[in-house]
Amino acid sequence: MAIACPVDLDTQVLRSEVSKVYSRVATDPDGDFHFHRGPAYAADFLGYDPAELAALPRECTASFAGIANPHMIAPIVRGETVLDIGCGAGTDLLLAARRIGPTGHAIGIDMTETMRDRARGSAIAAGLTNVEVHCADATSLPLPDSSVDVIISNGVLNLVPEKDKAFTEIRRVLRPGGRLQLGDIVLDAELGEDVRRNIDLWAG
Repeated sequence: MAIACPVDLDTQVLRSEVSKVYSRVATDPDGDFHFHRGPAYAADFLGYDPAELAALPRECTASFAGIANPHMIAPIVRGETVLDIGCGAGTDLLLAARRIGPTGHAIGIDMTETMRDRARGSAIAAGLTNVEVHCADATSLPLPDSSVDVIISNGVLNLVPEKDKAFTEIRRVLRPGGRLQLGDIVLDAELGEDVRRNIDLWAG
């Protein structure tokens, strides 16, 4: 079964709406949204370590809006280069940065400016000098071929209309033997055309 974005849906409008939603999550994480957020949710429902979350800046974890825990798939170890696709305010990115240590490299990409600002500011506040954050999306990763040991992503690829392009990019930047540690939404039923055309549902 393939769930695809309708070919005539304006993907630029879709990207804009997604960015607007997550800008609000960055600036007002306690606002009215139809999805869960924050460190208590991450610890109680997704298995994150509360102590690890507490070690991160509040501005980072308050805007966490993931749907799973990619860190539980396999250990991220010292010295690795890690890419977080759709890093948001930086919770998963900064957790990875702490695990890889100063010899590792943690790279975040996000298309939402306010989220990128939160991630960068939180990395500085946490004293992490092995972090960089770029403006980009999953369909055009600003990295060389075979340059990444681990790619993590948490509830982001379901928001991408051109998923084939995203997975082509993932394969391109992963080194041979590299790992994709992906947490995302999976459907077990075909969606109706009216649902697939609802930008509000795509954006959330």
